[in-house]
Amino acid sequence: MREFTEQEQVRREKVEEIRKICNPYPERYEITHELKDVRNLEDGTTGIRVAGRIALMRKMGKMSFLTIRDVAGSIQVSIKIDMVGEENYQFFKDYFDLGDFIGVEGEMFTTHTGEKTIRANSFVFLGKALRPLPEKFHGLTDAEMCYRNRYVDLIMNEETRNRFLLKYEFIKQIRRYLEDANYIEVETPVLINKPSGALAKPFKSHHNALDIDVYLRIAPETYLKRAVVGGFNKVFEFARCFRNEGMDATHLQDFTLLECYCSYYNYKDNMVLIEDMLKKVIKNVYGTLTIQVGDKEIDFSKKWETVSFRDLILKYVDIDIDVYDDAEALLKVIEERGIDLDSDTDIHQLGFGKLVDLLYKKVARPYMIEPVFLIEHPIELSPLARANDDNPALTDRFQLIINGAEIVNAYSELVDPVEQERRLEEQARLNAAGDEEALVMDHDYIEAMEYGMPPISGWGMGIDRVVQVLTDTPNIKDNVLFPLMRPNYEDSKY
Repeated sequence: MREFTEQEQVRREKVEEIRKICNPYPERYEITHELKDVRNLEDGTTGIRVAGRIALMRKMGKMSFLTIRDVAGSIQVSIKIDMVGEENYQFFKDYFDLGDFIGVEGEMFTTHTGEKTIRANSFVFLGKALRPLPEKFHGLTDAEMCYRNRYVDLIMNEETRNRFLLKYEFIKQIRRYLEDANYIEVETPVLINKPSGALAKPFKSHHNALDIDVYLRIAPETYLKRAVVGGFNKVFEFARCFRNEGMDATHLQDFTLLECYCSYYNYKDNMVLIEDMLKKVIKNVYGTLTIQVGDKEIDFSKKWETVSFRDLILKYVDIDIDVYDDAEALLKVIEERGIDLDSDTDIHQLGFGKLVDLLYKKVARPYMIEPVFLIEHPIELSPLARANDDNPALTDRFQLIINGAEIVNAYSELVDPVEQERRLEEQARLNAAGDEEALVMDHDYIEAMEYGMPPISGWGMGIDRVVQVLTDTPNIKDNVLFPLMRPNYEDSKY
């Protein structure tokens, strides 16, 4: 049997009293303006109909003021006894609480303190909040509670509302840019037969109807490339992806990944596209190309630097990966230098490319603040990327690093099915030897490639990650509307 606080019990009793007067949960209310737009109306504008949640309220003898709000805007409302009538005014005072929904019709005016306000001539009860909101002056400040109860976080915290509005404006601007460049948005499967598309440990499940094991996609890459085989020359997808790996302030197991592919491009073409796209998107979202990120000011307007993997590691730790060019030699010098790599897998089971990647992430990436294109990745680190024509030990790939975070991964894609099959066989051997992040053989993908692929370059960008960087939030969960949380006792006791 559920127990209610005194306030919750009072609110439930109010619902029953409201039922005697009107429906406390009506089916609709016709509005004339969104809350974010109504402040722009001139004083004297009549026939305004708006609706929202009561966020602030001052009930007085013959006139009350309230502020109604949604995620994008708010407006003050005045309710006077001589405008709505004594009976209606008493109904308002008796039964409306903070958190309730109200519909208001009235006229715009400005108070003597300069506050744009709707003078109500009628109002409608639109929904009772059975739980009281947190104390208005403090809101919801506990981080875990914000993640678990994002809806309350959104109600109480303007910073949270603005962050998610920025995130979805950022997505909208990217989509608009790509569509204007004739890219087509497509959908690819979330449940797949083989884990593919990136080096990561997959989530595994079972499909009862087909009686087969399936995986949640790590990335949409190989299916977007299948679309290219079918004739979609420019494709993209905002894909929910899943990687069964460690959780920290910059990684989640489920996240939004934008992937984009263009036929007849190479990775250098996509460096031009990415720089142009992000500069235009950031300008459209922020109104400027100079953004304050924490205590750092990042100027996106300058030409972005390009640096090789080898030169970067030489710069920060003086290890030449052209000299220590296999896993055994590289691991030995890393251990001799006392460098502790962060890995969920035993580092002695990792290949050369993975070791190089972990080394760079440990010694160099945290110090890369301005936008930088990182190029010349070891081929072992990029099993789906095209080998460089001049140095087949490297791939035609870049990563965009901003403020110590990897924002974009991009490749000139491997389109040779024989070479791709050889690399997947090597990945499968690493997987069988214990590297759970290594890929497995995918014969269906190889078959698609054997029908012929044009030259392709593709890139992927973690949306939650880039928003975390741009907004300087301490945890990536701050940028995910409803992050997965471990159930607590209150969640599981019923």
